[in-house]
Amino acid sequence: MKKLLTILFLGIGLASCDLNRLPLDAISPETFFNTENDLLLYTNSFYNMLPGAEDVYNEDVDNVIKNSLRDELQGTRIVPTSGGGWSWGSLRNINYFLANSNKCPDKNAVARYNGVARFFRAYFYFQMVKRFGDVPWYSSTIEVEDEDLLTKARDPRTLVMDSVMADLDYAAQALSANNARQVNSVTKWTVLALKSRVGLYEGTFRKYHTEFKLPDSEKFLDASIAASEELIKNSGYTIYKATPETAYLRLFSSDNAIADEVILARDFSDELQVYHNLNYYTMTASYGKPGLEKKLVNSYLMKDGTPFTNVKGYETMQFYEEVQNRDPRLSQTIRTPGYTRIGETTPLVPEFGATVTGYQLIKFVSEPKWDTFNKDITDMPIFRYAEVLLNYAEAKAEKGTLTQEDLEISTKLTRERVGMPNINMLNANTKPDPYQAQMYTNLTGKNAGVLLEIRRERRIEMVMENFLRWDDIIRWKEGQLLTRQFKGMYFPGPGNYDLDKNGKVDLVIYEGTKPTVPGAQLLKLGSEILLENGNKGGNIVVNGHINKKFDETKDYLYPIPRQERLLNTNLTQNPNWE
Repeated sequence: MKKLLTILFLGIGLASCDLNRLPLDAISPETFFNTENDLLLYTNSFYNMLPGAEDVYNEDVDNVIKNSLRDELQGTRIVPTSGGGWSWGSLRNINYFLANSNKCPDKNAVARYNGVARFFRAYFYFQMVKRFGDVPWYSSTIEVEDEDLLTKARDPRTLVMDSVMADLDYAAQALSANNARQVNSVTKWTVLALKSRVGLYEGTFRKYHTEFKLPDSEKFLDASIAASEELIKNSGYTIYKATPETAYLRLFSSDNAIADEVILARDFSDELQVYHNLNYYTMTASYGKPGLEKKLVNSYLMKDGTPFTNVKGYETMQFYEEVQNRDPRLSQTIRTPGYTRIGETTPLVPEFGATVTGYQLIKFVSEPKWDTFNKDITDMPIFRYAEVLLNYAEAKAEKGTLTQEDLEISTKLTRERVGMPNINMLNANTKPDPYQAQMYTNLTGKNAGVLLEIRRERRIEMVMENFLRWDDIIRWKEGQLLTRQFKGMYFPGPGNYDLDKNGKVDLVIYEGTKPTVPGAQLLKLGSEILLENGNKGGNIVVNGHINKKFDETKDYLYPIPRQERLLNTNLTQNPNWE
């Protein structure tokens, strides 16, 4: 099945540029759209809209940081002349299909593949609304003479998002007879997973972004809850479990997506030479030396469920001590003492040549044989059941209807995978974690404490997946998180460091003349590594020379490109981007 689906994606991918650019010229409705196979082949082109492998794992917001900063974090975004994400080719491809699919005499197939098309139209518009807010809604193809459509104004976000939900409702019904787990194809469960995500995003965006005066936040939260509940009760998906010490890591390092939990994934294959670059990305200095940020590392709980930041002296705790007795997902996300590559037995410490913070990533990292540039084949999950569970818990908490029983069927499952105790709603609301509270400045109300814990769980469980952290920061209106100084491991100053306490020096931080220490990594203080207080020690400082900015009056949306507004003078600009 994996080989077959990859062949289909490759075949359609070769034609997708023509389909996106000029579908009317590429495919004639008189000779196509006649069989179910025609509909299948055409709709397979839509899968190119989904995130590629690098879009899945290449996160660089405030969870994973690198030796450079995106424009969004520096506050240096400008109004582009063209491009900037204002692209409509995929939508034309979808609407062209919907205008012609009815030519197929197999009406059951028409309904089913129309469902797939409308799923992707909803997906397309969700991405556009997240980026731009109000956008023109088009439900049909546009011809060159359709001046009214070509020059229409942006439709209100409320209209567009209601249309997105209508498309998802149609798709869920149209695909309801096809409930088999098809990890590389859109099914009813994929539709509901997207609806769960969309409803939570839009509901919380409207709740926290009062400046836009958007109504019906609870309507979208209800939609997220309902979609999540149907998945929980009827889909048969589960949280993948092996042993607590390996289950989370194995889920993401599997060559083939684990269909017990993964609802939709991008497929990669050595046989068909379809690869991505994850292993190389985390093993070399070529892609920004990614590493977890200190505040995220501090957010992982102790194994007994208590906050690490309640431990006396946590601020100056060195690497070996700080990773002991923690949530096992920490040691399955970064290298910790005793880490070995899959299939090997040699313990490895973090390589500072490959991670700017010292917290070197291992999530998604597979066997060493896939370390070569662009030669990795692990499937990349786009939707998985764990996210649905967390959407459910958060939506109910935001709506004010969450109970401990709801947490038992949601967050308990993601924590049970690694042997962690569940969130206690009463305790969380009675004594909110002050470390988490100082991060999320807009969070108030009776469920503030439990929402802090759900946000913690989401951040830890979903790190490096589809830039969900960026979406979360935007919808929660917490852009100020992006302006804080990013940090890494703590070191008391220059010296020799045995990172895994095996009796050998692994790292030397030095001043002056470069020492000779066989087998050790050598970092010169002030150039190759920066500490907060120089030779008096402190946390690693990352990009400390760059001033980060986030403008609360404009940066939650992107600007409309200048050229588009010259071509269509009815397009208004987003607030404060003029």
